[in-house]
Amino acid sequence: MAVQAEPVLVAGLIEVCRATIAANSDHLCALDRAIGDGDHGTNMRRGCEAVSAEGESLSSLPFPDAVEKIGLTLVMNVGGAAGPLYGTLLMEIGRELRKNDEKADFSQVLKQAIDAVARRGRAHAGDKTLLDVLYPVHAALASRSPLGAIARRAERSANRTADMKAMRGRAAYLGDRSIGHVDPGASSCALLTTAICRYLGEHRPQ
Repeated sequence: MAVQAEPVLVAGLIEVCRATIAANSDHLCALDRAIGDGDHGTNMRRGCEAVSAEGESLSSLPFPDAVEKIGLTLVMNVGGAAGPLYGTLLMEIGRELRKNDEKADFSQVLKQAIDAVARRGRAHAGDKTLLDVLYPVHAALASRSPLGAIARRAERSANRTADMKAMRGRAAYLGDRSIGHVDPGASSCALLTTAICRYLGEHRPQ
């Protein structure tokens, strides 16, 4: 993936993510009511709308700067654990892309950002969090899987969190009762990954 991106591509990605979360906000809240506070969809929708409101200025920035600023906007506008985790992911991606300039290998950049999320949340793969989507997505990206396969990997990985016992966050207090429920953060991560992959597949720069 190139470090730079056309403004129209950045604007399109922002809009497709906003629309995806808006369409699935109630579903994400329902997942969260089963094992958490019940507000994950509402929080994610608020964050995406805040990013969308800054869409014009974000699209005018160099791609690494835009990604980092989107992350900061999510930290400031998404409640609960999701804001810091998604924010950390994007801010780290932006910083690493800027640091590496045009030599950046996006799969390596993504891995470093995911590891930063793990440190921030003090979580690991298997703890029933969005990491259980992010790590498989990275593996698919690193193996040069096509965008459709990456999206399917994200969806399957989110569904597999239903078999996991939550080890972090409010859901961890439920212990074994958290088993049988899809993690809402993993679900939103899969939804966003799928939306981004689909959009890039349709609007890949020539």
